[in-house]
Amino acid sequence: MTINSTSHCSARQQGFTLAEAMMATVVLGIAAAGVLLPFTSGAAVRAEGVHRTLAANLAGDLIEQIVNTPFSEIRTSYDEPQGQIRDTAGNLFKDTDPSYANFSRTATCELWRGSDYFILVTVKVCYNGKQIATINRLVSK
Repeated sequence: MTINSTSHCSARQQGFTLAEAMMATVVLGIAAAGVLLPFTSGAAVRAEGVHRTLAANLAGDLIEQIVNTPFSEIRTSYDEPQGQIRDTAGNLFKDTDPSYANFSRTATCELWRGSDYFILVTVKVCYNGKQIATINRLVSK
């Protein structure tokens, strides 16, 4: 009768120890963080781009409203606080699209170099209080 001494050893060596499993989890976590990090920064860059695009659209819209106003009726300043930006019909943008809720815009209109024929219009758009778009335009009679 022969006793197989290897059967007792091989049964004992099957599977992972707790320490090996913990090390594998740590290595996997570090690898996953390295792979996911570019995606999170990419999402932040994308959001910033969206905000800048919306701000440029809002600035352009206000410039067009001022340009289409008769020259003698152009005011010296326009102010729309955060969340109170209106479209040409007078409706709040945030009611139709909530992505506009954190925007504000202001415009200043001043005679250009003392001329009675030209007004320099400067529109500034802010997102959460941070200025992210500015447009200047010269308007004539």
